Amino acid sequence: MTEHTCKPSAIRTTVLVCASALAFGACASVPPPKELVSARTEYTRGEQGMARTLNPAGLHDARVALDKAEAAYTDDPSSQRTADLAYLALRRAQRAEVEAQTADWQQRQRRAKDNALHAQAKAAGEARTELADTKQELAAERDARAAAESRTRTVLAELTAAHAAAVKEEPRGIVVTLSGSVLFASGKAALLPSAESSLGEVARAVGAEQDKALLVEGHTDSRGSEATNQTLAKARADAVAAYLITHGVPAERVTTAGIGSSRPVADNSSAEGRAENRRVEIVIQTREAR
Repeated sequence: MTEHTCKPSAIRTTVLVCASALAFGACASVPPPKELVSARTEYTRGEQGMARTLNPAGLHDARVALDKAEAAYTDDPSSQRTADLAYLALRRAQRAEVEAQTADWQQRQRRAKDNALHAQAKAAGEARTELADTKQELAAERDARAAAESRTRTVLAELTAAHAAAVKEEPRGIVVTLSGSVLFASGKAALLPSAESSLGEVARAVGAEQDKALLVEGHTDSRGSEATNQTLAKARADAVAAYLITHGVPAERVTTAGIGSSRPVADNSSAEGRAENRRVEIVIQTREAR
């Protein structure tokens, strides 16, 4: 008896068969067909591989087929039936391994699909959350803007009622007009103490709308030279802007312009008309007017 014939150590059933074959001399006389040797090898590979857990039914079928081939080999080692059963056992073992590999691939595909769906669902959830947060922020911003505009209009209405300023809406924005005689002494650009009350209310009104720019314009009557009036108008606009800035209006929101006598609102031939023309206009600008 040769070592190759009687010691297929990987398969329990083969050991038993060879032990039985010793009694009849089969193992000693006829080596197993190559199909049986291959079937034993394939079954051992499947038993030690993924088929054990992923395709136990297929591995069991291969085991049954191998047992039949081993029994046939014991009974008649060189018969065609032995070779056929060994070939069938080989194919069953190969199929068990292929089916296990297919099951493994399918599991990995399912996991990949599940992970992709989970990632999509997570991304969609984050997008919905972000959209909801954005809507909430926009709504809060809209409400804050509406509240600021409401406060502005309330304060300006109070100024109008107190005859401290004139307020009107124009395409360029809300225009608050303050009389020059209330704000300044004749020919001067320094604010009068009595001007602070009106300007304090204006600062409170325009400061509420933090996203709107302010344009402060100085205007004069037609008396005096154009250059003098221009200089005086700009100095007065700067004085009003400085007051607003020191009372809470951000400097980056405020610009000034000296208009001089080029935009009268009344006839300069009368004292009353000239008094109306001597004024400072604070324009709470619309976004379109910037």
